[in-house]
Amino acid sequence: MSYLDNIPSTPGKFKMEKSPYVHSKLRWHSSLMKLAFWSFIFLALIFIFFYRSPSSNPLPQDPSRRSLGTYNWGGSAWEKRVRSSARIRSHDGISVLVTGAAGFVGTHVSTALKRRGDGVLGLDNFNDYYDPSLKRARQSLLDRSGVFIVEGDINDSALLSKLFEVVAFTHVMHLAAQAGVRYAMENPSSYVHSNIAGLVSLLEACKSANPQPAVVWASSSSVYGLNSKVPFSEKDRTDQPASLYAATKKAGEEIAHTYNYIYGLSLTALRFFTVYGPWGRPDMAYFFFTRDILKGKTISIFEAANHGTVARDFTYIDDIVKGCLAALDTAEKSTGSGGKKKGAAQFRIYNLGNTSPVPVSDLVSILERLLKVNAKRNVIKLPQNGDVRFTHANISLAQRELGYKPSTDLQTGLKKFVRWYLGYYSGGKKAAG
Repeated sequence: MSYLDNIPSTPGKFKMEKSPYVHSKLRWHSSLMKLAFWSFIFLALIFIFFYRSPSSNPLPQDPSRRSLGTYNWGGSAWEKRVRSSARIRSHDGISVLVTGAAGFVGTHVSTALKRRGDGVLGLDNFNDYYDPSLKRARQSLLDRSGVFIVEGDINDSALLSKLFEVVAFTHVMHLAAQAGVRYAMENPSSYVHSNIAGLVSLLEACKSANPQPAVVWASSSSVYGLNSKVPFSEKDRTDQPASLYAATKKAGEEIAHTYNYIYGLSLTALRFFTVYGPWGRPDMAYFFFTRDILKGKTISIFEAANHGTVARDFTYIDDIVKGCLAALDTAEKSTGSGGKKKGAAQFRIYNLGNTSPVPVSDLVSILERLLKVNAKRNVIKLPQNGDVRFTHANISLAQRELGYKPSTDLQTGLKKFVRWYLGYYSGGKKAAG
């Protein structure tokens, strides 16, 4: 019962009418008029939606083309590009659908897979969570490497079905997601749409495919939330998320387990720890610290209660890519077919970190030396907006089962990032935000 249900339809004292029949007749006519009015409004909305919306434009002549919002796909030429990009060019290669391919990690993983002769097809919706021109630049980079990115949304089930119809992918590297801890407080629905509904949409397509692909996907170190035991191990509790982003990633792990158990999908979740490097995300601290230091702006550095240190297990992109490829290479085949399970399937979760947490203040000091500019620091208390005090990965399981061995320290990794940043944003050709 809503709050409105408790309010009398006619406030004030009750007064008997002279003719109950006339009163009921008037109410009946009033109700009929209201029904007619709202029916008219409803029909008008339907008319506007179907006949005036951009998506109602006539379809192209090719009946195999489809659209979702502003995304167009299909047709013989499109299918030819999809097949060409996904074609395996090495003797023992794999064919991989990479979602979020125009993203930071997606670009690096796609490039590495293509370089070794695997078939790679990208999928990305090029949203504007951060500057889309950076994503377009990554797209150009991949295009030169022979990787075609299909523009579309992972929630478009018809598109996903078509992709699996055109290409029998052996693997899916699912990196598409709504990232960012703090942005979840501004736009929570985008996290549910991408990280939960999007994951379900993808897994639905995978479980219905024949053959079913093995799926490796990006979870996050954020799932450890308020866990105080360090370093974080895959066996530690993850039921205390500190942000909606973390909650959606944890929900994703549970959803993945369900599809593994019911449909026989081979699933591997990778918990990334603060990934950084060239072509990175502008919403990450190392990125906007670099931008603001160069612009002479004051940067805010968080500290925990009682002047406690805030630290992150910064992990260089090349090390993350090696972990992703190792997970793909060791993924066992799914056991289902056409949505029906035929046996137990592989389910794994791994931490991919650097195992060497570094205070954020030290990160700034390294950037100062590399940029040869002193930062204007403003130390403030760590806000209650989803950020946690520290992250620290226990990677022993990934070392043992994937051969994962991170080799890039923060000084070396930031040096490579700064070199890329200065080159990419040099001469005022591109605005850094």
